[in-house]
Amino acid sequence: MNTYAIGDLQGCHDEFVDLLETLDFDPRRDRLWLAGDLVNRGPGSLACLREVKALGDAAVTVLGNHDLHLLAVARGGASLNRKDTLDAILAAPDREALLDWLQARPLLVRETLGYDTLMTHAGLLPQWSLDQAGGLAGEVEAMLGSERAGTFLERMYGNAPTLWRDDLDGIDRLRGIVNVFTRMRFIDAAGRLDFAAKEGLDSAPPGFAPWFQYPRADDARLLFGHWAALQGATPASRVNAQALDTGCVWGGKLTALHLESGERTSVPSRRR
Repeated sequence: MNTYAIGDLQGCHDEFVDLLETLDFDPRRDRLWLAGDLVNRGPGSLACLREVKALGDAAVTVLGNHDLHLLAVARGGASLNRKDTLDAILAAPDREALLDWLQARPLLVRETLGYDTLMTHAGLLPQWSLDQAGGLAGEVEAMLGSERAGTFLERMYGNAPTLWRDDLDGIDRLRGIVNVFTRMRFIDAAGRLDFAAKEGLDSAPPGFAPWFQYPRADDARLLFGHWAALQGATPASRVNAQALDTGCVWGGKLTALHLESGERTSVPSRRR
């Protein structure tokens, strides 16, 4: 069995098919870990959702910020943005089945693959232990599976709080968890998030650094997407963090990391 972790698809369905063919992926034998953001910006968001859902137990995916945006538009009253490419999903005859499936995806997956391996969309706050992170992800997952999910999706957006506290409650607590798992890039030494800087490492605000440049108390392998400007690199990392997003939707590549060997395989984007 082979296990492959793949970065953000963002509607790059043709490249996803190319990559699976290059890997000789067989769902009867192999498994996929997908780092979230299956949809948006690229032309094949509907096809990506259908393809991954059809893989069943052969694929696990975490929720990314664009996946949550789709749910917020469809079920939380949010508005589409000018650059969104979600219309085909919203008009699809299997829309509700796809949204139900997506809404049931986790924020975090964790397994022992040689050693502790954890994947989220954006990363893991250094101040959180692995067990704590799993519990916090479960709080949001429980909310998304509850009758209050629509209300939560209506109130999910916002930058506050920027600093996690264990005594946060209500919407501030849930929003804080979502922002760490799906939006985090730069933080300060206390774990305060910055949401303005979205480019490469040289865009870090004063006093801030990438989350993976702060030490942790464990040696887990941390897999994440979300940050296309890194191009799959984690310079000066002080943890075992491996970036998966290589910017396919922006004209870069779609990349798979073979979790057993550490080998990377990429296919070029079909977009300029």
